[in-house]
Amino acid sequence: MGIAKNLQIRKCLQQSLRSNRLKRLVNTQQETIILASGSPRRRELLRLTDIRFRVYSADVDETQLPDESPLDYVKRMATTKARQAARLFPGQTVLAADTIVVDAGEVLGKPSSAREAQAILRRLCGRTHQVYTAIAVVQPPEDLVIDVCRTDVLMRNYSDAEIEAYIASGDPFDKAGAYAIQNGAFRPVEFLSGCYANVVGLPLCHLSRTLHRLNLPLAVDIAARCQTHLGYNCPVYREILSQQQEKPG
Repeated sequence: MGIAKNLQIRKCLQQSLRSNRLKRLVNTQQETIILASGSPRRRELLRLTDIRFRVYSADVDETQLPDESPLDYVKRMATTKARQAARLFPGQTVLAADTIVVDAGEVLGKPSSAREAQAILRRLCGRTHQVYTAIAVVQPPEDLVIDVCRTDVLMRNYSDAEIEAYIASGDPFDKAGAYAIQNGAFRPVEFLSGCYANVVGLPLCHLSRTLHRLNLPLAVDIAARCQTHLGYNCPVYREILSQQQEKPG
């Protein structure tokens, strides 16, 4: 085969690769995915990606299994929610996420009462704990990719009076660990190490990395959008996004 023919074939292959990449970018923007979460905070963050989505509130048993580690638990929750939604919406890409607050190896759930919220907030006061969010994406026919983000969070030394006022606002009751990092009145967090969006409920650079592994790259600069939206100078986004080419373990 001549040199000219080889060059022609190579040119055709390059054009095909560019065309396929463009199609994937367009599909990421135009395809409607299923967000298997009723969290308004996740909806808010997901809108930054320009992905079109529908919401399905997955209803699963969130009981932690005996001897199940926090990491295994959060991954199982996200996977269970994703698979439940995938069964109900066959042929569609599904995104699920689960966020947990962990203190000294113990998962702190959503408080069911004012007394429980008070106990959790007193426990976390002035100390560092961990927030984990697991992301699970199901892409037809059966691809499943899971990613996990961890952030270390130092709470400030708020007073009992501040705790009572925050509980009276009603904000703690639908949140793991009984707090929202973005609450401007309570301002519970002194310092965090890692991803801010993770503590809100959807680490967007991890989502970008996960979608990239499924050949669904985002068409926006998600790190810039996230930092602008949250007002946070993220120290970890470059490291996270540099791993987009790596296959999940």
